[in-house]
Amino acid sequence: MKLLLIVLLLLALSFAGIAIKIWAKKDGKFAGTCASQNPFLNKEGEPCGMCGRMPDEAGDCNTKN
Repeated sequence: MKLLLIVLLLLALSFAGIAIKIWAKKDGKFAGTCASQNPFLNKEGEPCGMCGRMPDEAGDCNTKN
């Protein structure tokens, strides 16, 4: 029972931390969320599924038309 309470407390703290970060950021957006910019997530060099940006193009998803 003690372990369950510790786990639930840690989960609550992590959710609170994420909520505070979203609240503190402008428009609730995280910087650098375009997956094509991360070589560990995009090993094949595919374009971003959100904006179509290629890995060699700099910037975030909402700046490309």
